[in-house]
Amino acid sequence: MAVLPIKTYPDPCLSQACRQVEVVDDDLRRLASDMLETMYAAPGVGLAAPQVGSDLRLVVIDCANRDDDPAPMVLVNPRIVEAEGSLVFDEGCLSVPDLTCDVTRHERVVVEALDAQGRPLRLEGVGLLAVCLQHELDHLDGRLFIDRISPLKRALYKKRRVKQLKRDEA
Repeated sequence: MAVLPIKTYPDPCLSQACRQVEVVDDDLRRLASDMLETMYAAPGVGLAAPQVGSDLRLVVIDCANRDDDPAPMVLVNPRIVEAEGSLVFDEGCLSVPDLTCDVTRHERVVVEALDAQGRPLRLEGVGLLAVCLQHELDHLDGRLFIDRISPLKRALYKKRRVKQLKRDEA
């Protein structure tokens, strides 16, 4: 297992839609394992493949409390099949440094996917898990949470981020 570098905004790989996983094999499981290690090291509660430079529809999530035992989930080709309700959640993202914002999401979602062994699974998420599932699945479609905030807040963040990157290059 390895900690992978996390791509950050405005890296173009974060705005590309991912391709379906055709085969669940040892290479995919190794990537999922590396993604989990990367997510825990960051630390975060979810990580999508494009955040580590892969264009596969693969997500890892662990919304367990930090004091509890880890409860990692690997979702291959996940898709939301049911959604209801609404909630506002203060979101952040490992790929969008130094920003959190209120984002409106569904309060409950049901996701169908394959697990790390290629077996079908159906997962219901409410609250934090629902938000995390929606956030990570957005990544697979080339969307960031900043695409869901007001144009003014997004523009201010982009301007600040460009300045920060220029400073870092100097």
